[in-house]
Amino acid sequence: MIKNRIKTAKKIILNSVILCFFVISSNAQSNTDDNTFWSNVQFGGGVGLNFGNGFFSGAIAPNAIYNFNPYVATGVGLNFQYSSQRDVFKSTVVGGSVIGLFNPYRELQLSTEFEQLYVNRDFDEQFVSNVDDSYWYPALFLGAGYRSGNVTFGIRYDVLYDEDKSIQHQAWMPFVRFWF
Repeated sequence: MIKNRIKTAKKIILNSVILCFFVISSNAQSNTDDNTFWSNVQFGGGVGLNFGNGFFSGAIAPNAIYNFNPYVATGVGLNFQYSSQRDVFKSTVVGGSVIGLFNPYRELQLSTEFEQLYVNRDFDEQFVSNVDDSYWYPALFLGAGYRSGNVTFGIRYDVLYDEDKSIQHQAWMPFVRFWF
């Protein structure tokens, strides 16, 4: 039953990404003066990797943001992540996020991002003390990055990091964000 939920979540995320790119291409052709809301919306997202000592985590997070001005933007996103620790566990995560971006200078981007994540962890059989688990986990990231055009490279820190519940190996996580 859990595997069916994971497959369904993966389909939802894939369809959401495809929908985002469809909306981008259809709106890119209809930017007019009377369509000011959509001219301030950008689509994109981020990818993330975290690894060490047999641990691997990869994430994809499509986002849509609204630019209030050249300095401030806010938006929402989806999140999909896969994590594993060699010979310990495998984890699939789906969820949503709210993001705030502040660009005090053209090259510097500061961010806050709250994610509410549904975590499904399957432990290897040799770890009898750990039981397979499914739960909701909040994460609050504070980040800083270098922005060049529509791409930002940076690092973020989860201030709600919990070593026992988090799917990350550590609270620090590098990221790459891109916008169209």
